[in-house]
Amino acid sequence: MTLLAFDTSTEILSVAVSDGERVWQHTGPGAAQASSTLIPSILDLLAEAGLRLDALDALVFGRGPGSFTGLRTACSVAQGLALGAKLPVLPLDTLLAAAEEARFQHQRGADTLQLTALLDARMDEMYVQRFAWAAGAWSALDSCSLCRPEDFQPGAVGTLLAGNVFGAYAGRLPPWPAAQCFEALPTASAMLRLAPALLAAGHGVDAADALPLYVRDKVALTTEERAGVKARATLSTPP
Repeated sequence: MTLLAFDTSTEILSVAVSDGERVWQHTGPGAAQASSTLIPSILDLLAEAGLRLDALDALVFGRGPGSFTGLRTACSVAQGLALGAKLPVLPLDTLLAAAEEARFQHQRGADTLQLTALLDARMDEMYVQRFAWAAGAWSALDSCSLCRPEDFQPGAVGTLLAGNVFGAYAGRLPPWPAAQCFEALPTASAMLRLAPALLAAGHGVDAADALPLYVRDKVALTTEERAGVKARATLSTPP
């Protein structure tokens, strides 16, 4: 399939295009900065690949959870481009994309995996979701949830952890073997690998239905809550 994918849910902007055989990729500053750079990055990458937007089979974007500003940017761009080019849209969960990126980079030869994706939700919390890989496909073992680093329970021995929380919450996460912890983000190239099967299964939507996934409505901490976050971070820092 000829596809365009992009994600702006984290601090990294990720864009990728595929003609069905080759993949072109771009990364840059994400979240709030993506509002001014996403469309130029998409157009530049399409030009590099020699592809027209209206010749694509579908458009894929990271629907969340993640940065509120980043998700709104991705959703609005996806809707606008898809409406103009009359393309179907695949809204793809960012935690699933992070799990796929970790598998592809670190466990590509594994037949089966148990993996928990962990993405920094800011405000002293993490987005958490558990997945299983078997028979060449992912399945979600639960829905996405929020938890503080200290409250996270890794689960069964041998479960892999993947995400961008290991530096941000070092010392606050439960002890887990370093060999089973992988840095991973929801990249556009991971979305391209996931998209064909999801589109074939009927998960594509019309542009008007391409909506972000918000796991919480709160966007900022109170002064008292910020003080609590600072105190917990200080306590977790070795003397």
